[in-house]
Amino acid sequence: PAIRLAALMKQPVIYVFTHDSIYIGEDGPTHQPVEQLEALRVIPNLRVYRPADSEETKEAWLAALKRKEGPTALVLTRQSLPEICKVNGAKYFDKGGYLIKEGTDSYSYTLIATGSEVSLAQSVAERLKQRNINTRIISVPERNIFEQQTSSYIEKLLGKPTKARVLIEAGISNGWYKFLKKDDIVISQDEFGVSGPGKEVAAHFGFSVEKIVKKLVK
Repeated sequence: PAIRLAALMKQPVIYVFTHDSIYIGEDGPTHQPVEQLEALRVIPNLRVYRPADSEETKEAWLAALKRKEGPTALVLTRQSLPEICKVNGAKYFDKGGYLIKEGTDSYSYTLIATGSEVSLAQSVAERLKQRNINTRIISVPERNIFEQQTSSYIEKLLGKPTKARVLIEAGISNGWYKFLKKDDIVISQDEFGVSGPGKEVAAHFGFSVEKIVKKLVK
């Protein structure tokens, strides 16, 4: 309710969340907010950033400090994450979604990810490359801003993979379908989690390089 009222009253409040997904592990399903990221995104006038590394976190923090017309939520992760190698740095971060890895002239998949799943997407891309399967990767740290971009920007970024667009996010998938087509692939968390070591919980629900590659290469 407090976040909703801040958005309604256009207050420049910054909310910082630290436990964003099933990767919390041993804390169990009561502490794994699988539905709450999507719940935040549907609050009008609330910006919701889920950064993938320290560079995206810095950009999200700066954007939050500059925003005067409403609140901002920074949805961070508890686990350690690597720095993401970005083809153009964070140059287009302010568009809500931007290119991380360019595909070749002909690539099989566009991998769409947020937060900790961007580094997972990178690892998947490296594994697929070993099989001569090329990919394109985009990060979407703020989906609502991305949705407000021109249709030409969105379509150019999502690209034209020969096989499918692949959404990878450890949360409820409902709001992503507007960017996907009928035969695209969704790797999401549409049920409550379980208790166990974070990586084991993630792998159990399909968030591992091996399981994603197996799903894409049949």
